[in-house]
Amino acid sequence: MRTALRALAATAAALLAVTALSPAAQARPEPKAPEEFVALRSVDPTIIQEMRYTTAHTFLGERVDGYRQPVCILTRPAARALHLAQRRLLPQGYSLKVYDCYRPQRAVDHFVRWAKDLDDQTMKGEFYPRVDKDQLFEDGYIAEKSGHSRGSTVDLTLVRLPALPTGPYRPGEPLAPCFAPKDVRFPDNSVDMGTGYDCFDTLSHTDDPRVQGSQRANRQFLKRTLSEVGFVNLPEEWWHFTFRPEPFPDTYFDFPVHRRSVAGR
Repeated sequence: MRTALRALAATAAALLAVTALSPAAQARPEPKAPEEFVALRSVDPTIIQEMRYTTAHTFLGERVDGYRQPVCILTRPAARALHLAQRRLLPQGYSLKVYDCYRPQRAVDHFVRWAKDLDDQTMKGEFYPRVDKDQLFEDGYIAEKSGHSRGSTVDLTLVRLPALPTGPYRPGEPLAPCFAPKDVRFPDNSVDMGTGYDCFDTLSHTDDPRVQGSQRANRQFLKRTLSEVGFVNLPEEWWHFTFRPEPFPDTYFDFPVHRRSVAGR
């Protein structure tokens, strides 16, 4: 009997140890953003926010890992610079609209996993019609690190005021190429930049010579406005800007995109 009791006690102790070490029991709280990060809305509530990666209208065809709420988070200097740009734009009848701001590393990891899955071509018809998916790394469209994760990079555009609503995306609907004429591609209330956001195509290069007229003028207007307040454009993407100097030039953060990450800021 004593032997049986000792065996039962040992089994119970082992079960308790497994429970104590289980992922649920050992779950750690989500990391928070450093004090230098703020919600853009707390700095400038007039800037339009259309946080695409919280929706299924992405080049992945689904919400991106780490995007819990549609909130733009940036380092405080970057947010203040956008506020300054917005103050200059509003009297001219325009507003900034952000598509993406701080991006957690887990989201970048999601991009990488998707890019390696060559069978998933769900959104090719819109976002990369002329690019083979196996070339996305080589062509620089996908990388294992992103400047967005450092907190001072933002993807954005211009909207003519008063802003009209952006049409809803319905998964499974027919896709139009992101470089199609504005009245053909996915409806967006922004000014015509020649391509849609996240268009994996050389036509997205800010100074591509094929983009002329009002489309080119709109790109240059956005670039000029943001450069005057300290942002530098990525030449391959008309929508991509980084504030300089970056407060965190070498740090890639992984706190989730959620109001709690910058509570009170």
